[in-house]
Amino acid sequence: MEDLVNTTLFNRDLSWLKFNERILMEAERETVPLLERVKFLSIFSSNLDEFYRVRMPVLLALEKLSNRDDNDIKIEADLLKSANDLILNQQQRYGQALKQNIIPALKKNKINLIYGEEFPDLINQQVTRYFLSQVLAFIKPVYINEQTKFFPSNNELYFLITLNQGDSYQSVIINIPSNELPRFYKIEADDQTYIVFLDDIIRFHLDLIFKAEITGCYSFKITRDAEIDLKDEYSGSLSEQLEVQLQKRDSGLATRFLHQPGIPKNVLTLLKKLFNLKKANLVEGGQYHNLKDFMAFPVSLPGLSNKSWPKLCNTDVFNGSLTEAILKKDIIIHTPYQSYDSVLRFFNEAAIDPNVEEIYLTIYRVASDSKIINALISAAQNGKKVLVLVELKARFDEANNIKWAKKMKEKGVEIVYSVTALKVHAKVALVKRKIDGRMLYTGLLATGNFNESTAAFYTDHILMTANKDILREIELLFIFLSKRVKPSSADLINFKHILVAQFNLQQTFLNLIDREIKHAKSGKEASITIKLNNLEEKVLITKLYEASQAGVKINMIVRSICRLIPGVEGMSENINITRIVDRYLEHGRIFIFNNLGKQDVYLGSADWMNRNIYRRIEVCFPIYDAQIKAEILELIKIQLHDNVQAVSIDESMNNVPVPKDGTLIASQQNIYEFLKNKS
Repeated sequence: MEDLVNTTLFNRDLSWLKFNERILMEAERETVPLLERVKFLSIFSSNLDEFYRVRMPVLLALEKLSNRDDNDIKIEADLLKSANDLILNQQQRYGQALKQNIIPALKKNKINLIYGEEFPDLINQQVTRYFLSQVLAFIKPVYINEQTKFFPSNNELYFLITLNQGDSYQSVIINIPSNELPRFYKIEADDQTYIVFLDDIIRFHLDLIFKAEITGCYSFKITRDAEIDLKDEYSGSLSEQLEVQLQKRDSGLATRFLHQPGIPKNVLTLLKKLFNLKKANLVEGGQYHNLKDFMAFPVSLPGLSNKSWPKLCNTDVFNGSLTEAILKKDIIIHTPYQSYDSVLRFFNEAAIDPNVEEIYLTIYRVASDSKIINALISAAQNGKKVLVLVELKARFDEANNIKWAKKMKEKGVEIVYSVTALKVHAKVALVKRKIDGRMLYTGLLATGNFNESTAAFYTDHILMTANKDILREIELLFIFLSKRVKPSSADLINFKHILVAQFNLQQTFLNLIDREIKHAKSGKEASITIKLNNLEEKVLITKLYEASQAGVKINMIVRSICRLIPGVEGMSENINITRIVDRYLEHGRIFIFNNLGKQDVYLGSADWMNRNIYRRIEVCFPIYDAQIKAEILELIKIQLHDNVQAVSIDESMNNVPVPKDGTLIASQQNIYEFLKNKS
C-alpha cells in the first residue's frame, strides 16, 4: 500500500476495501469460533459483490475520464489499478484462509467440506440420487454460437462446458440453480458430516446430461451495475417509476466477469462479445463463486459458534404502561444487547390506546414481515391518523418498501414519499395523545432503522422521550417533509435542539468543534469523541484537522469508510482512529464534545459522508438525561479501550491490531456484561 497518502484524504473506495480486509481478518483469526469464521467469509464475499455493483462502475467511469484531455476533474492516478490490486491480494488471502485453515479445522471436527475434490465413495450413491431426483429438473443448457441470445442474470452462477463432438467442438452454458436449491447438500455417514457444493453435484454428473466428450467445465458469474436512474420530471408516481427501474436493475451493464481459470481464449473472446463485457473487469477467480452462501452453511454446533447472549430487558420498561414510563423519564434501548420488544410495545400501545390521535414515522429499511408496520395498519383501522414517510430509494430495499407502502395505503395509512433528489434517512417517530384536553407527545429517535430483523445484530441506540422541546421540533420536521419540497433558505426551520441535515446539522457540528478549538487555544482541556460508520465529508474532516492542530484530543471509532488520515505530524497527530469488528455490526452514531467537562452528547442517523450531509434528511438528537448521558459515555469508554476486536487505522490506511496491554477488553462482550449488571 505504498503512496496511498498523496493528499490530505484517503481515497474513499480504497478505504472501503481496507474495511473489507478487516472482515477478512476475522475469518483468518484462529481465536474466532470456527463456524463464525465461515460467516465472516460470507460477509467478505457479499461486501465485495456489492462493491462491484455500486462502486466499480464509478471507478470505471473515473478511469475513462482520466484518459480524456478535455476534463477538469482531478483523478487519482492508478485508482482502478490500486483497487484491483487490493482485491486480488484479499482474494488470495481468502483462498488461503479457507483452504489451508478453515477446511482442515472443520475436518478435525468431523465436518468434511468437499472443496475441489471428487466425492468419497461412501456418499457417491446418495449424491447421484439427489442429482437425479432434485437437481436435474432445474438444469437449462444453452448451446453457444455467434447468434446465441443469452443474458446471464446478475450474480447468478453458471458453468461453461466445452464438448468434443468428434468433428466439431461445442460450448454450452448451464445454470447452477443456487436460487432454487440450497447451495450446500449435507450427508451424515459413518459418524462424519459431508458437505458438498451444488456446483460439484452438477459438475460430477455432466456425463448424465451430455453424451459427447466433455473437455472442460468452468464456473463463472457476472456482476452488474446496480444504479437506478430516477428523474425529477417523471410524470408518474415515484413508486411506479421505481418499479420500472427495479425491473431493469439486473439488466445493468456488466462490471465484473468472474471466471474459473482455463477458459479457452477463443471461447472467452466469444463470451465477451455475446455478453457485452467491453467495460467489465475480467477477473480470474477460484473454482467457486458466490461464497456469500457460506452464511447458510448447513452445520450448527454450539462448541464451534459464539456463545449466545440472551437479550436483556431494560428495567425501566419492564412493568406497567410504557407510555407512563416515558412520560416520567427518558429511556434508552441499546440493541442488540437489550430486547427490541419495548420498541414494538411503543407502537402496539399507540395502536390501541384510545387517547392516541396521531402517529408519525419515517421508514428507510423495514423487516420483510414488519410487526411495526402491522401495528401502524391496526392504528389506522382504529381510526387514528397515521402518517408514514416512506423512503422508496433505500438501495436494495426498494421493492420491500414499495410493497409495504402499497399495503399501508390500502389500509388507510397516509403515505408520503421523499422528493427524487433527496433521501430521508432520519429514524424518528412521534405519537400524539389527547388526555383531559391536553396534548401529550411521546417519540422515538434512533441511530438505526425501525427494523426488528436488523435489530438482532446491529448495535444501535433508541431514545424514548416525552421531551416537548425535542418532539415539537420533530413535528415541525414531519410537517415540512409532508410538503415534498427540497429545503431552501426561505423555508428553513430554526431548530434549536435537534440537528437536521439540510438545515443546521453540519453548521452545528462545525460550531461545536470550533468551541473545542477555542478551549484548547486558551489552555483548557479540549476533546472530541465521535463514533461513525463512515467518514468522508471534506469540510468536517478539515475542521477536525484544524482542531488537532490546535491541540484538541480526538478519538474516533469509524467502522468502514474513513478518508481522514490520522497521526500525521502537523496535520492530525492528535487524532486516533479505531475500527471494531465483532459478532455484531457496529452501527450507532455518537458525537461527544467535552465542553469543559460538561459533555454535550448527540446520537443520530447521520454519518459524515457527502450523501448524508448534502443529499439526505438526517436527524441527530441531544441526550439531556444525566443518567443516560453517563451510560453512553461508559459504553464509548469501553469501546475506546478495546484491545481484542479493535484495530487502529494508521497513516497508511492499514488495520493495525491494538496492543494487548493489561486486561483484555473485547468491547461487545464487556458492554453486554455492563448492561446485564445494570438490569
